[in-house]
Amino acid sequence: MCSHRRRGGGAGSGGFCGSQWVRRGPIRHNDEMADPLVTVAALLAPAFTQVAGRREDEGNWPVDPVVRPSDRADAQANAALALAKQLGRSPRDVADEVVSAARAGGTLDGVAALEVAGPGFVNVTFANAFLAREVADVAADAQLGVRPAVHPEVVVIDYSAPNVAKEMHVGHLRTTVIGDSLVRIMQFLGHRVIKENHVGDWGTPFGMLIEELIDTPADDPILADPDPNVFYQAARARFDSDDEFKARARDRVVKLQARDPETLAYWQQLVDTSTRYFNTVYRLLGVLLTDDDLMGESTYEPLLPQVIERLRVAGLLRESDGADVVFPPGYTNRDGEPLPLIVQKAGGGFPYATSDLACVIDRVERLGATLLLYVVGAPQAQHLQMVFDVAVMAGWLKPPARAVHVAFGSVLGPDRKMFKTRSGESVKLQDLLDEAVVRGIAKVAEKSPDLPLDERERTGRMIGIGAIKYADLSTDRLKDYVFDWDRMLAFEGNTAPYLQYAHARIHSIFRKAEVDPASVRAVTPILDHPAERALALAILGFDGAVAETAERYTPHRLCTYLFDLAQTFSTFYDSCPVLRAETEELRTSRLALADLTARVIALGLSLLGIETPERM
Repeated sequence: MCSHRRRGGGAGSGGFCGSQWVRRGPIRHNDEMADPLVTVAALLAPAFTQVAGRREDEGNWPVDPVVRPSDRADAQANAALALAKQLGRSPRDVADEVVSAARAGGTLDGVAALEVAGPGFVNVTFANAFLAREVADVAADAQLGVRPAVHPEVVVIDYSAPNVAKEMHVGHLRTTVIGDSLVRIMQFLGHRVIKENHVGDWGTPFGMLIEELIDTPADDPILADPDPNVFYQAARARFDSDDEFKARARDRVVKLQARDPETLAYWQQLVDTSTRYFNTVYRLLGVLLTDDDLMGESTYEPLLPQVIERLRVAGLLRESDGADVVFPPGYTNRDGEPLPLIVQKAGGGFPYATSDLACVIDRVERLGATLLLYVVGAPQAQHLQMVFDVAVMAGWLKPPARAVHVAFGSVLGPDRKMFKTRSGESVKLQDLLDEAVVRGIAKVAEKSPDLPLDERERTGRMIGIGAIKYADLSTDRLKDYVFDWDRMLAFEGNTAPYLQYAHARIHSIFRKAEVDPASVRAVTPILDHPAERALALAILGFDGAVAETAERYTPHRLCTYLFDLAQTFSTFYDSCPVLRAETEELRTSRLALADLTARVIALGLSLLGIETPERM
């Protein structure tokens, strides 16, 4: 099978401080509910801008207050330190003037305290009534306070990308689950998302595969084997040992490239068989990919000569050792010589770069995409960046359209080397998922032996598959991680089972109280206790966490938020009696906070492609 450039396997605005979000970059003004940090930024930006002496009507963007959470207040604006350097003044004096300007501006509705601290920090504390109203608004909102994108885009996401006639292995895990989570998040924010599963379904190996298919009786068990590698290995063995078969295979490649009808029919049979196998894995993994999302290399093969001609017309083609190449600036080989992107080999064949350029043209010109996301392993960084640069040089990728490599690291075994079986082979993805389900069912049986068998199996599947996905997504995608069953299936720590259990635990509170969760969703909560207040602030951070995840294509940021939320709820539950609250009003208020927490956890996990049982 072809060794496709991406088979199997950032940066941006905003920052990260511990487990909290730092909001930077342009402020998203919105009259409706917002992340408290965004609210603080919107409140203080005019004051900072005034002190800086800037005017928006002169084209100057408001000063970014650089807001982050604080241990001493609800939020802290730190921009006075940098602004003071620009103005040649004391940071504390600048901060004092900002506070005075903000108070004079009369825009501090909902702020209980605005104070200067330390060398020039501006600390903001919200009024409890303001936070309570914001929480009530979130509870009434279908998107739980997550605001849609201000400028929806057409987003093409290229991910998963297995090979026809070859098994999916653990190397396909990260591209598939990261890509799926980005699809869900982008769709949730209102973007038009086009999923493209760029499968390897074209190339010279199909000659031997088709010839093997022709020689194999229709009733041969090898054709029904769910492992496509069995058939592939049989064809490869004959190709390596039988010269007559090898000659036939090469002739068949010529017929395939000429799109001979009989040859295409055999080729389609191979594609259909593999597609059924892919779908089995996708259903087990619980991702959104369907047959409609398949965009194989064969789709772009007729476009490759056009790519060459358009590069020629653009004056970008150069000849190098008989091959047609483009020299994007800034790339050199080990000898310091300019590094070319080969677009047509000396023998006339087309490398993967040409197909990738055809993809860019198709996605921008036919689909109207403004954002192309390539969820592809980190080792392909230079190749993809060269492709993107050539597309820019040719004028195919121009603002607002842009391409982003959503790179990711590898899945490692306990020895911190590439994750393989004991025999040294790649771990089959389906085998891994099957084992996850078995282990998940065992975990549920151990924790909740009284659950009915069908519910135990259904919940066990959620636990097992969720554990694998969350272990992957909760890791910074640029880093490698060690695959560890015990850690990912644990009910403690930053794991899917911990979050799923937190969700189920809240539902058990309502079952015990014999209260319908929907009945408390119009309640404006009471936030007199510090733990109530902390939970309210955590809930209101959902909007910012989702926005940050989408802006930087980093699912682990949403995972961190959900884990922090669940821990904050645990503190609240331990500190604030719910069913035994002092008054009925307080009981209802705390039930409302509990319900909203469960809804945010469930929605957050669903954006990651993870299901949440109501009983465990």
